[in-house]
Amino acid sequence: MDHFPTNWGRPRNDAFDAYGTYPIAQRPNNGSVDVFAEGVQHTQQPIVTGTSVLAIKYKDGVMMAADNLASYGSLARFKDIQRLHPVGNNTVIGAGGDMSDFQYIQALLDQLMVEEFTEQDGHSLGPSEIHEYLSHVMYARRSKINPLWNSLIVGGFKDGKRFLAYVDLLGTTYSASTLATGYGSYIAQPLLRKAVEGNEDTLTEDEAVNILETSMKVLFYRDARSLNKYQIAKITADGVSISDSRSAETSWSFAEGIRGYGAQTQ
Repeated sequence: MDHFPTNWGRPRNDAFDAYGTYPIAQRPNNGSVDVFAEGVQHTQQPIVTGTSVLAIKYKDGVMMAADNLASYGSLARFKDIQRLHPVGNNTVIGAGGDMSDFQYIQALLDQLMVEEFTEQDGHSLGPSEIHEYLSHVMYARRSKINPLWNSLIVGGFKDGKRFLAYVDLLGTTYSASTLATGYGSYIAQPLLRKAVEGNEDTLTEDEAVNILETSMKVLFYRDARSLNKYQIAKITADGVSISDSRSAETSWSFAEGIRGYGAQTQ
């Protein structure tokens, strides 16, 4: 037997026989077809992600908080990321999930605000309009973005009305007096509801800050993708204010008294 491939003759061609004398009939492919296979696939495997965003209503407006961490997978990679973004004079959006998607959304909103400004018609986009716009954007792109990794909170204050609503990248929307994304929807949301619901019209600014700081500290203890460095945004009748980064005072000494930690053996 001749074992040299160069002596085996002409390579096989699926469309013709070995001698190229007549076409070979091809069986049609009747298998399932992925209708999105030819489209652009965004963020199916997110790389740099942010975790929880918290938001509550209080007496004078809306307050939001988010830490400054963007994780590269399991690595706490970027520790100075602002995930609270002002839109116009009375709206703030907070993003949890993939940061590249958030950057794209920021670019869309900045362009929208420029177009709105150039109209010079005496009107401005408020938080409800921004939220409605985002819900349509997300719904239109729902097949190209992984909704498990992305969610937004829109907070604002306009014409004496507080606005706080959620939208994810399936276009799902709802509104409440307390909102949280990511791991915060499991850990921090019960704390926010207990402290805020029923007290929205009496909570002072200092009390609202204390509630968010306590919740952010709990998240730092419980969420491995969080950081004790965070920012707080306030939206009131005076406009939008986003604080500089602040650090929560934390202590891990309590771990010594928990079974399975530290020097404890029994």
